[in-house]
Amino acid sequence: MGGGRAGPDLFLSLCLPAVLSCVLSFRFQPVEALARTCDLGAGDRAAVFTMILRRSVVLALASIPLLAREAFSQTAVKARRVGLLSSAAPLTDNSDVVVGLTAGFSKRGYAVGRSLVYERRAAEAHPERLPQLVDELKSAAEVIITQSSIAARVVKDRSNVPVVAITGADPVAIGLIDSLARPGGTVTGVGEVAAELSAKRLEVLKDTFPSLRKIAMLWNADDLGMTGRYKNAEAAARTLGFEIQALGVREPEDFAAAFAAMVRDRPDAILMVTDALTALNRKRVFEFAIQHKLPAIYEYEFLVRDGGLMSYGPDMREVYDRAADLADRILRGARPGDLPFEQPTRFRLVINKKTMETLGLTIPPAMLMRADDVVD
Repeated sequence: MGGGRAGPDLFLSLCLPAVLSCVLSFRFQPVEALARTCDLGAGDRAAVFTMILRRSVVLALASIPLLAREAFSQTAVKARRVGLLSSAAPLTDNSDVVVGLTAGFSKRGYAVGRSLVYERRAAEAHPERLPQLVDELKSAAEVIITQSSIAARVVKDRSNVPVVAITGADPVAIGLIDSLARPGGTVTGVGEVAAELSAKRLEVLKDTFPSLRKIAMLWNADDLGMTGRYKNAEAAARTLGFEIQALGVREPEDFAAAFAAMVRDRPDAILMVTDALTALNRKRVFEFAIQHKLPAIYEYEFLVRDGGLMSYGPDMREVYDRAADLADRILRGARPGDLPFEQPTRFRLVINKKTMETLGLTIPPAMLMRADDVVD
């Protein structure tokens, strides 16, 4: 079911009879009686007749907005309710995921805010808050879109509400779904090919800075999905001949220790695995990299637009569009377990020119030409 559309037929059926009734009501006005009482002539009678007709038309036109409101309210479709569950910061109308999902739903006929309404919740990098947030959403939403495998897992374990998971974790490896082709249960979604992307990011880093030897990898060691991504990146790095400096963090206080480790044993570059914890502390990573003149590669474009040096990852506009499509199909009656867990088909290399200049780095012209976008 797409966006609700009011019925023009009902509007006409309510409004036109009212207009005609008011216009024709002059026939029942006591014009003749008034004429006899006041001894009006034919010309005066015509003037009175015209005045009454004019007033009737004005009253009829004034009633149209009220009648239209009644007509549209009677035919309005009940708004569909979609939960948006963030493991990180609260989602605003300007958040990339909200903008992307809204575009996707609009393309499919929904009017967000009218025929489709978001119910938003955010754990702000406190996974212990997720159970309560899910309990709130499961009675308020018909389908829940999550931005992490951890959030999707909590929804799956605590409710029967269908889930569309947007995740960078391997959903099969962490037991979220049975298979990509047939997820089973209540979860479907859109996810990356983590192993292939990890290797590609490191190749981009090596092509940009050929002298690199040691790479520090920063990830949330408490997140099973992110640990899997780290292991994929580690395996790819060793294949490419890099030495790895493993820097797992579990809470914001751990970043200071990770930075201190890099000061003691300086790497040549940083790769940050993105989840709620690392994303919320991204500015600290940017500042450390700039202070110590370290190139860094990130997984998503928004990190580069926020001040990171470079990223290689899925085109999130495509990801959000596909997530909206899956949610739409569920709202139409499809079972999530029958909808294949999709994977991105478009990827983008983005470089922040200002950060590059601040770091005092030179990026080969060929790499700048390869970039899908160079942020000034």
